[in-house]
Amino acid sequence: MPQYANPAAATERTHRLVPSPAGRVHLVEQGSGPLVLLVHGFPESWYSWRHQLPALAAAGYRAVAVDVRGYGRSSRPDDVAAYRMLELVQDNAAVVRALGEERAVIVGHDWGATIAAHSALVRPDVFRAAGLLSVPYTPPGGPRPSEVFAGLGGGGGDAGPREEFYVSYFQEYGRAEAEIEPDVRGWLAGFYAALSADTMPGPGDPDPHFTAPGGTLRERFPAKALPGWLGEAGLDVYAGEFERTGLTGALNRYRNMDRDWEDLARFAGAPLTVPSLFIGGTLDASTTWLADAIKAFPDTLPGLSGTHLLDGCGHWVQQERPAEVNRLLTDWLTALPA
Repeated sequence: MPQYANPAAATERTHRLVPSPAGRVHLVEQGSGPLVLLVHGFPESWYSWRHQLPALAAAGYRAVAVDVRGYGRSSRPDDVAAYRMLELVQDNAAVVRALGEERAVIVGHDWGATIAAHSALVRPDVFRAAGLLSVPYTPPGGPRPSEVFAGLGGGGGDAGPREEFYVSYFQEYGRAEAEIEPDVRGWLAGFYAALSADTMPGPGDPDPHFTAPGGTLRERFPAKALPGWLGEAGLDVYAGEFERTGLTGALNRYRNMDRDWEDLARFAGAPLTVPSLFIGGTLDASTTWLADAIKAFPDTLPGLSGTHLLDGCGHWVQQERPAEVNRLLTDWLTALPA
């Protein structure tokens, strides 16, 4: 395990802007030692790793949490196609170079897990290991994503108009923005609550991952207190960023899934062979819907050291269960080959 040379420095958190193909990446850095790059999901920011930065720094690592392209103080190109997966892989590799390093471990949550996995798949020369939180790895390929998502949802035929899956809803440019941006703070609060273990809707309630015909996602968010992991101060941080930047950059990730399918065709069916780790929550739809992907890990993640499903945990695993996630991450990092 790396030894921390200056324990006092482990408490220092530094914000930086570094060059990227799109212009700049904003990152937050803490600690020194082997580089661990932390990649957030939707709709979050570097702040989602606030509990991991000091823990990894104290364990002897250089922990760096980025704002993904389209978020926070990172560049937000106007072109929707600028948010395709291969562009984000290039951003991550550019961050490693800008920090004066040649290799890094990459860890991601939600969309960040998919970005992390594909970064290691496309650039194993740079990303020597990948930690995936919430969203399991599935190899590129298969049917066109937009066609798959269009077929999801209840109803249809004699059951009445078909519900719409949230990914399809997000893929239509401007539609989700029109729902979210009049009340960013309120929408974010409801979205976080809808996927959190302590505030998510019950089994008999309408599923917040779908919209009723002509409806909105927000109509199905729980009208409850904020989830225990967030609090008003945390919500202020997230809302402040998205009130400043808008949601289009973040939503553009969803609008590139068919482009990704085309771009990554040469990797169709490819396993992710670098050392890996998976952490999910038993109450997270990402792990229940993709249970078959988890079962396939012996084939798709041959370098996997462990699958950890946290009982009673929702989608926001590193924020809902920071102590457990920190322990699992540091134990895994310590066991990795140099």
